[in-house]
Amino acid sequence: MFMIRGFVVWLVIVFAESVSGTIRRIFLEPAIGDFPARRAGFFVGMLLIFLVAVLLIRWIGAPNLISLYWIGLMWMLLTAGFEVGLGVLLGYTRERIVEDYDPSRGGLMAIGLLYMVFVPHLAAAVRARMGTTLRET
Repeated sequence: MFMIRGFVVWLVIVFAESVSGTIRRIFLEPAIGDFPARRAGFFVGMLLIFLVAVLLIRWIGAPNLISLYWIGLMWMLLTAGFEVGLGVLLGYTRERIVEDYDPSRGGLMAIGLLYMVFVPHLAAAVRARMGTTLRET
């Protein structure tokens, strides 16, 4: 059950990221350009993901640390598939898609995918420090 709830939380993350990306493209990209706007959007996205995770990690109900990492791995794989699929749907070239994942070209998405694996654990740790446990609902 916790994996299903983890998937639902991932959908919330994707929605929040999509709204953020739309706002970035409309307002920030014209002002500073495509690549700088994507870099700024990366950091905003990391914050959004963390906030959603902190808010909803108790609801997921992961029973232990290993479960949190399974959720993170699921989030990473779903996000990679979503990002690549969206890039293809939007008509981006392979080079443009790969650029976002290539640190040697300034892309940060590979770091973002790795972050996705760890964020459920980080969120649970923050909630624990706030005096709540993993299984509280």
